[in-house]
Amino acid sequence: MPVRTRFAPSPTGLLHIGNAYSALYCLQWAEQHQASCLLRIEDIDHTRCRSKYVEAMLEDLAWLGMQWPEEPLLQSERLPLYRQTLDRLRRMQVIYPCFCTRRDIQEEIRRMATAPHRDDPPPHYPGTCRRLPPDERQWKMARQPFAWRLDTNRALAMVGEPLCWHDEQGRTHALQLEHDIVIARRDIGISYHLATVIDDAEQRITHIIRGEDLRDSLAIHRLLQCLLGLPEPVYIHHRLVRDAAGRRLAKRHAGTTLRSLRDMGISAGALRHFLLNSPDLIWPAERADAERIRHLLGNVR
Repeated sequence: MPVRTRFAPSPTGLLHIGNAYSALYCLQWAEQHQASCLLRIEDIDHTRCRSKYVEAMLEDLAWLGMQWPEEPLLQSERLPLYRQTLDRLRRMQVIYPCFCTRRDIQEEIRRMATAPHRDDPPPHYPGTCRRLPPDERQWKMARQPFAWRLDTNRALAMVGEPLCWHDEQGRTHALQLEHDIVIARRDIGISYHLATVIDDAEQRITHIIRGEDLRDSLAIHRLLQCLLGLPEPVYIHHRLVRDAAGRRLAKRHAGTTLRSLRDMGISAGALRHFLLNSPDLIWPAERADAERIRHLLGNVR
């Protein structure tokens, strides 16, 4: 089977140095393993994603030297497929409509935490809507907006085996999922979790390479893959670029977007060399200071 990985950013802002490291890491890994590295634009969240950021993203990646063996896949063009899969899960009776707002959930958790004889900590989501009678559920669905949640216990029972994932060395890691996850948001009708597992299977991704901050999504992705009979990819989690205080870089940090570095005249080659050879991946240039950044990049050997 051909080895394939992907870089899958969301166009909610300009690409920053952390995104650049992830893209370059994926490409370097692909080159070392004679694999294909694909680009996927995860733009299903119409409340935050913007077409101008898609265009800027493609320009920045081209400046960085990234080339793709196939046309980029845009998730916004695949919404009917995601809805079909959601309907399939509904027919399997492993999802249910959830009418709770964040305030409803917080109040229910507080109530459960203060209930008499409550020895265990309350779950993330207390299962309020899972317990609704069918008649009340149908009445609410006709009148109120709702999300779809995965009934985790029912789904795990249907899978019939413990959840796990495998790393690049073939080691097995156990997973736990203890609360019902939203897999279709009320505002966009789908979720990252469902869309990404569908696309990974459709694009025949064999190795998923992403930041270590995304480990928490492994359990829900593996459960969905098992439920839907999708292939199990190998997972590789790379380290994150951080600032001098050890904080993960974000788009709000000055002087870290690729666009700002381009405007300062920073060389794409120098940035690539820094990101792929830095021993600690620390970006101490907190201000958009071209001279300081050039000095930083020039000192990496």
